[in-house]
Amino acid sequence: MASIVHRTRTAAGMLLAGAALACGPVPSLDTSGPTAEWREWGGDKGGLHYSPLTQITRENVEQLDVAWIHRSGDASRGGEGQAPTAFQVTPLVVNETLYYCTPFMRVFALDPETGEERWVFDPVLRGRNTGGPYPLTCRGVAYWEASSPEPGAACQRRIVYGTRDSELIALDAETGRPCADFGRDGRVDLREGLGDLPEWETYTTSPPQIVGDVAVVGALIADQLRTDSPAGVVRGYDVRTGERIWSWDPVPPGWDRPLRPGELFHRGTPNVWAPISADPERGLVFLPTGNPGPDGYAGERHGIDYYGSSTVAVEARTGKVVWHYQTVHHDVWDYDVPSQPTLIQIEGVGGGRPAVAQSTKMGFIFLLDRETGQPLYPVEERPVPQGGVPGETLSPTQPFPTHPKPLHPLDLSPDSAFGFTPIDRGSCREIFKKYRWEGIFTPPSLEGSLQMPHTGGGMNWGGLAIDPASGVLYVNQSHVALVNRLIPREEFEKLDPKDFIYPQELYPLKGTPYGLHRFTALSRFGAPCNPPPWGSLTSVDLRTGEVRWRIPLGTPRDKAPFPIWLFTGHLGSPSFGGGLLTASGVYFIGATTDLFFRAFDTDSGEELWRIRTPFNANAVPMSYRLRPDSRQYVVIATGGNPLTAIGDALIAYALP
Repeated sequence: MASIVHRTRTAAGMLLAGAALACGPVPSLDTSGPTAEWREWGGDKGGLHYSPLTQITRENVEQLDVAWIHRSGDASRGGEGQAPTAFQVTPLVVNETLYYCTPFMRVFALDPETGEERWVFDPVLRGRNTGGPYPLTCRGVAYWEASSPEPGAACQRRIVYGTRDSELIALDAETGRPCADFGRDGRVDLREGLGDLPEWETYTTSPPQIVGDVAVVGALIADQLRTDSPAGVVRGYDVRTGERIWSWDPVPPGWDRPLRPGELFHRGTPNVWAPISADPERGLVFLPTGNPGPDGYAGERHGIDYYGSSTVAVEARTGKVVWHYQTVHHDVWDYDVPSQPTLIQIEGVGGGRPAVAQSTKMGFIFLLDRETGQPLYPVEERPVPQGGVPGETLSPTQPFPTHPKPLHPLDLSPDSAFGFTPIDRGSCREIFKKYRWEGIFTPPSLEGSLQMPHTGGGMNWGGLAIDPASGVLYVNQSHVALVNRLIPREEFEKLDPKDFIYPQELYPLKGTPYGLHRFTALSRFGAPCNPPPWGSLTSVDLRTGEVRWRIPLGTPRDKAPFPIWLFTGHLGSPSFGGGLLTASGVYFIGATTDLFFRAFDTDSGEELWRIRTPFNANAVPMSYRLRPDSRQYVVIATGGNPLTAIGDALIAYALP
């Protein structure tokens, strides 16, 4: 029945596209350019989010329309113990088949040019209705093929991914059937050695990274709950057998704390929830780490955050650490490294050295030597505010890159408070006067401290898009302030979490002397109190380190009432997701809180095209063109998240 529903909806999408095209002549397509698949989550193992395709150009992008739509039905607003969904997937296209996973962890194989289903696999989640603080999401799957395929044998090409039930699953890419030789009936238990935990407290959301025959996988860990949070271990598995080859337990060198009975890995360590990148030539994988739990108070960590908020290079075959670089010391702001490390080697950038570009929630971009982890340009350790809460020991300095310079605003003041009306602005001015603010690293306090960027960034998991020829980088950011207030344990225990509904948040920080009250700094009309834009898109020349252009991204439409959004298009909006760069000079991005998918001129930042989407496009788009006589497609998942419009539409756009 699902297949029938899919075909009906796909046909409807194509009819709509045809009706739009009937209004004018259909131009001939340029078939002289390159063809390309999309074999990795970030386009390549280095996460450039770059396509060499050129059929869609600045001149013809305005003719783009819907080619097909696929709807899985896997969407939920939650309630009654069920977690809501967030449709954040970036599909793969390999060997003329498109693969994607849904928030309910089903995997679909589609015809990339029609959207017709070829197969679907359902893992039948045990935890579908268990709730938890985070939405159900699956950002993508990984692809592997045997270097010397056995003729006629199954699973010579595999789709590998992790689930909400903490299983690593391998499927035959041809049929969608589980690979019987992988683990137990195609599944490996990722909870091995973690101990007895609530199922929602740790699980995989980002795709594995495969190097040779090794699949490397990390996991999300719920924030701000307790000091003995699940282990943040990263593991490497044999793609053929499912055997665990290595485990990286991110504890400091020489750590000798005993393990709990029955557990193989230390609790409370930094985790790796964002996508991983790889350099197969050097046999390295690059891990973006979060911080140990809980985030808001670090007085009980006792050095276990040695690898926290860092980029860590490890050997893909052994898990041995080669180098690590920390972007935040003793992180108490939840500024964990949120995005795939992007691998570049560009003449004129860092002397042409192989490099890693790491984006961060602070709006900082660190350019590191890929082989040593040393910064390619000076990074200054600057003094930062002290005087946190009793029991806390803050780092006296934090690293600030100088090339490029920080891309997020670093200043707030009562005079800069925003509001649609004088009353509205006055309420924001009072918030800015009431709470402590001494810059981006103002520590959480008992009286309450402002934090900007938000824990969602700055930059987040959508990552960077970089042109490997020109050395130009593109990135979207959110610009929103929040308030952190630590509450002594005795007072905190008297509070009822039900009284704190988003944007008010209450976290227990169990095992510490405090709980945390966190909320977004919003005006009486629900707008961010900090000055706009609240979302931006920035282009940076990595050779010079200078910003080429910066524009607001998004509008208040679909969030603010009419007619406010009609006259405030310059305000921008927070964004969830990232962008796609093409060789023809067109950059595609959804990500915003309004219902639009957009294309921009990479030279000027001019908006070239936008189209309404049925749900928010809070994912990262991708592109492919299968043959010289075929069209270039751009695909985006539109399904939003709990803060936007939730749905299940995977949409492909192409020229007539």
